[in-house]
Amino acid sequence: MAAHTSGPRPAPSTYTPSRRTKTVYAVMMFVGVLLFALGLIKDPTRTWYSYLTSYFYFTSLAVGGLFFAAIQHISKAGWSVVIRRFSEAMTAFLPVAAVASIVLFFGAKSLYIWLDPELVSHDKLLAGKASYLNMTFFIVRMVLFFGLWIWFAKRIIGNSLKQDQDGSEKWTLKNVPNSIAFILVFALSYSLFSVDTLMSLQPHWYSTIWGVYCFAGLFQSTCAVLVITVGYMIRKGLVRGWVNIEHLHDLAKFMKAFTIFYAYIAFSQFMLIWYANLPEETIFYLARSGGGWMAATIALFVFKFAVPFLLLLPRAAKRSVAHTTLVSILILIMQYVDIHWMVYPNLSQTWIFSWYEIGTFLLFGGLFLWAITSFFAKNSLVATRDPRLEESLNHHVVY
Repeated sequence: MAAHTSGPRPAPSTYTPSRRTKTVYAVMMFVGVLLFALGLIKDPTRTWYSYLTSYFYFTSLAVGGLFFAAIQHISKAGWSVVIRRFSEAMTAFLPVAAVASIVLFFGAKSLYIWLDPELVSHDKLLAGKASYLNMTFFIVRMVLFFGLWIWFAKRIIGNSLKQDQDGSEKWTLKNVPNSIAFILVFALSYSLFSVDTLMSLQPHWYSTIWGVYCFAGLFQSTCAVLVITVGYMIRKGLVRGWVNIEHLHDLAKFMKAFTIFYAYIAFSQFMLIWYANLPEETIFYLARSGGGWMAATIALFVFKFAVPFLLLLPRAAKRSVAHTTLVSILILIMQYVDIHWMVYPNLSQTWIFSWYEIGTFLLFGGLFLWAITSFFAKNSLVATRDPRLEESLNHHVVY
């Protein structure tokens, strides 16, 4: 339904990072680099594990932003036009993540046992997977993944920005086939990316829905970032007359839906492995059932599903900037815990977390903030010349 509005509408405010904001992400990057360097000296293996965790966390958010924008174009959604630019901004981190991948290659031997020739030669299973799990093909795949993601981001986001200049409807029309092609590429590339970077940490184990599990976390956390961003823009009055509580409400519904989807996929993966009770499958959960990891497993159920689900049930809760922001922060914290839970049992039988992990998170967090704020500073906060703009401006949620 639509609630028609009238009267002049102010132009959306431009965003210029304040000195305080610049100082925050500069300090984050400086401290992060310092702790990362110190970690490489004291405990290189653990430092690379912490690097991988934060790398996967923020890369997923960047790809998630492109995925969100693409599904809006495919579905020809009108309601999301005024908030789509915020998801587009998240893709600005993709080139940074591509460079971070190069750095990851230097630590790959500390992470992946399939890069140890002697071990592979004495392990029939690893030898059988050697045609796929080898350094050359690993680098080729990573180059291909990021090449495709960045290319599609340039096409889809680039067309959206070009429309700001000339207002031509052709850019919207072009983005439909571009987005359809990206979704097909995304489904395969992100699944393989999650297998290559995370599941291959334990190459004797496998899950046929690993990519779907990682995708569930990707989209839930992407919605959380969008909710926080939209809430911030509303509080600061930067999008007054353009973005309102109706758009926040629908984003919160998206976030709740994928909170349920995450729990469904997580349970499906666990239930099928538990029911079959095959040694090559159960090793994953056995490693996460002791040494403090069981507490993390339970915490994921409670704080990544149950609590957000209950907190997002009331209609009024989804229309509160403060409430949805707090729930989103909880989801983002638990997304990191989830990736930590996927990565670290391959390093330690006991749960560990200290300055090693904080350092790399600060480094990537600072780079992520720098990337998206730089995007906002160069571009309009709203796609003001999109042909479906009026539908978005008159969007009204009745349920």
